[in-house]
Amino acid sequence: MTEELKPTADRTGRRTMVGTVVSTKMDKTIVVQIERMYRHPKYGKYIRERKRYHVHAENGAAKMGDTVEIMTTRPMSKLKRWRLVSVVSSAVDRGAEVSEIGKI
Repeated sequence: MTEELKPTADRTGRRTMVGTVVSTKMDKTIVVQIERMYRHPKYGKYIRERKRYHVHAENGAAKMGDTVEIMTTRPMSKLKRWRLVSVVSSAVDRGAEVSEIGKI
């Protein structure tokens, strides 16, 4: 009595985030910047925090300025702990010109 293992459509327990691609200079790796705002616990001022993640992108679908969704994965190298899930929106679709994309 062996049961057939079916892959699950969603990977439960995996953290996902949406951010902007800021670098595609490496082979099979992109750098995604995540921006969040939070309120300072003591002073109440809103603080903007930016953090960069190295993301594994096998097929090179993401370009500079694209908004992408990333998901946690096993360690793939010294810095890569994330993988590309999908391209949410393209920078060209949002009206950004090629010269503006490098300035993000």
